[in-house]
Amino acid sequence: MPIRGAKRTTAVAAVLGALVMPLAACGGPDGGDGKKSDGRAGGGARPEQARTVDLKRIPGVGDRLQRQIPAGSRQVVAVYGQGEDSADSTIVLYTKSGSTWDRTRSWKGHNGKKGWTTDHREGDKRSPVGVFTLSDAGGVLADPGTELPYTQSAGFQAPHHWAKSHWHDFDHVIAIDYNRVKGTSPNDPTRPEGRSKGGSIWLHMDHGSGTSACVSLSESGMEYLLRTLDPDRDPVVVMGDKAHLKA
Repeated sequence: MPIRGAKRTTAVAAVLGALVMPLAACGGPDGGDGKKSDGRAGGGARPEQARTVDLKRIPGVGDRLQRQIPAGSRQVVAVYGQGEDSADSTIVLYTKSGSTWDRTRSWKGHNGKKGWTTDHREGDKRSPVGVFTLSDAGGVLADPGTELPYTQSAGFQAPHHWAKSHWHDFDHVIAIDYNRVKGTSPNDPTRPEGRSKGGSIWLHMDHGSGTSACVSLSESGMEYLLRTLDPDRDPVVVMGDKAHLKA
């Protein structure tokens, strides 16, 4: 089990070698539609603030996925994809107080360039539908004050032969625990279910359009999540297009 608040150091040379596959999984030279941006999402729009509404369950999530949320989880990042083949999504943080959930904060963001899938494969440009734990974080920049184990390394840097709009994608990342080993750096290339199932699925900073499979949101959103997610609250992400989430 990761030590609460632990910080990791990683040899840059080793990480650079390990990042060949992760970077391919999480980014690309453009956003999938050739559009460029300044590397920051949201165009300066402010995130939606908390709503004083108590919920008995996560809205828009059907019984199948609702049952997969651990009983002890008190933080859920819900990613609502606009459609099965859409790269646009809304990210909402829910926090449990007592027996009810509060809609804490939300942001506009993106998912895979080609949308969503229930059978993710390496290189399919679709984000996996499901419920996944959030255990580890890292990035090019220093830890902004997270309780998650955080690995800072230049090895997260996106290659500069990519479009400039992507250079800051991995300044901060949170690993989505899909086909990875918990308790390791997000850029650990180990794939327990094999490489064909893909991996290196992260929450990371947005470049204005779709990703290779990750979920992206604004710099301020990433920093907020990093400062708010708490291992003691068993944070998870529930993600998918709206139809699959409701199923």
